[in-house]
Amino acid sequence: MAKFSSINAALCVVVLVLGSTQAFLFSNNGSPCLRKTSSLHMTVLTANGKKIDVREGTPMKAACAKLGVKPKYSCKKGDCGSCTVSVGGSRIKACVGKVPPMPRLKSLQEKGLAVK
Repeated sequence: MAKFSSINAALCVVVLVLGSTQAFLFSNNGSPCLRKTSSLHMTVLTANGKKIDVREGTPMKAACAKLGVKPKYSCKKGDCGSCTVSVGGSRIKACVGKVPPMPRLKSLQEKGLAVK
């Protein structure tokens, strides 16, 4: 009976640790330390007066659809370049590209990256 209760206690601890947003790590000297997991990184995109928050790394094609921007798609694999959109001054092929990370400048974080 004693083995059963200690196993249950160990399982409860594992469930509590895995169910929370924090993770336990062990440092080099063996003592446990607590580390918060990273939150989702969102990028603000703007086009035609419309602003949306998009998670960085999502397909640019889906972000353009949410914004109402309709690039032309010909080859659908990035070879022709007809789907190229300008995001914050850099060109990204919408059919194969991903949403870039949020810029570090405070003014661009508030305004968002312009999609043309």
